[in-house]
Amino acid sequence: MKALKDILYKVSLTATIGDMEVSVKDIVFDSRKVSKGSVFVAMKGTQVDGHGFIGLALEKGAVAVVCEELPKTILEGVTFVQVVNSSKAMGIMASNYFENPSEKLKLVAVTGTNGKTSTVTLLYQLFREMGYNVGMLSTVENKINDEIIPATHTTPDAVAIQSLLKKMVEKGCTHCFMEASSHAIIQERIAGLNLAGAVFTNISHDHLDYHGTFDEYIKAKKKLFDDLPKEAFALVNADDKRGMVMLQNCKATHQTFGLKYPADFKAKVLSNTLEGLELDINNKQIWFRMIGEFNAYNLLGVFGSAVLLGEDEDEVLMQLSKVQGAAGRFDRIYLYGITAIVDYAHTPDALENVLKTIQGVRTGGEQVITLVGCGGNRDKTKRPVMAKIATQFSDKVILTSDNPRDEEPMAILREMEAGVNPVDLKKTMIIEDRREAIKTAGIMAKKGDIILIAGKGHETYQEIKGVKHPFDDREVVKDMLHLLNKN
Repeated sequence: MKALKDILYKVSLTATIGDMEVSVKDIVFDSRKVSKGSVFVAMKGTQVDGHGFIGLALEKGAVAVVCEELPKTILEGVTFVQVVNSSKAMGIMASNYFENPSEKLKLVAVTGTNGKTSTVTLLYQLFREMGYNVGMLSTVENKINDEIIPATHTTPDAVAIQSLLKKMVEKGCTHCFMEASSHAIIQERIAGLNLAGAVFTNISHDHLDYHGTFDEYIKAKKKLFDDLPKEAFALVNADDKRGMVMLQNCKATHQTFGLKYPADFKAKVLSNTLEGLELDINNKQIWFRMIGEFNAYNLLGVFGSAVLLGEDEDEVLMQLSKVQGAAGRFDRIYLYGITAIVDYAHTPDALENVLKTIQGVRTGGEQVITLVGCGGNRDKTKRPVMAKIATQFSDKVILTSDNPRDEEPMAILREMEAGVNPVDLKKTMIIEDRREAIKTAGIMAKKGDIILIAGKGHETYQEIKGVKHPFDDREVVKDMLHLLNKN
């Protein structure tokens, strides 16, 4: 239990009514989870306004309410606190409640359209290899040293973040690496965090269903850098034209990485095959287990971050050459002479990067068979673009269901098909059932061929009409290849 006034430290208050010394046992923003002794934070969400649930929260025993708009009826015995921004207030309150754990860690946030999960995972693996106790918050999973905590969002809510960070501190962690999605940044889920640094990987077409315009999407990413303290570092991709935009008005130390333009951390690709990647970094030639130019950027961002955190360059490169990367990111499965690649690529830019990487490592005689879909209830404008890119860089394409969610799968696939050039329709087919699509790709593939299964990567489910059905692309393609080669 903590006094309300203590957990409101540094929160911008507009008005207070009632006892600020009241003890609260937890911070809750979902009225269904309120219990006796809770402080309820009423937030204005994209779907629901929490102010409409203040009455329910009080019925369930909330002793205090934090809100942007005071209710017309003020109940006696309940403390009401009016704030400028409830979401931001909750982040700061959560930090105070859990005793400001981010101040006891070197916490680095990674943002960008593509590469967030890979960069965070590589940083986690690298620092574990170097002997540190490390925490990780990612799309795939959250980790405290070797303990795995399932992830439900790219970036958890503010209370969950601070709770996890406190557990990391209690387990002796000195570092934590986290993904910062544009949604989380704009929704103030990372408010109250003390960051040692932030990394910008790249930005391309995504999440316009939420942000409305590309400019608003850029502004959401930029906010992470605008809010950095001057003691932190800001490391951005110099080869992305929005990299320098991130540094405008940023008080932190400016640093850059890149392959093409002048940068503080520079690399050159020496060799790129299905077995790995050889880079020249600061005149040192290092071989890595990852594949593709996009992974060269991820590795360079990780290298720069580690050096900026005070690690020795040679030690970083040596340990970085051992790491595996994130699950579902260019996962290579080789069975019966066929190479299957499972990748999370779910944006046009990511899909093009993966396909260009495959084109760069193919020997010429094999065919590339791409299986791809688009998620339901998400940005519709990218659907025809994804299909066009798939057909442009593949010999054969199967359009199939991803996570259709509440939409009709075939309607999504027809929207994708509309982007295919007429000349490419003959090499494109639609198979709604993802399992059947993977089986068909396996039937079409001959020895030496490459099958790309894009869109879901690490996910172990397929969401259809609100139900998550078990489905792991990696396991399904293995099962299908085994089955086809037994018959």
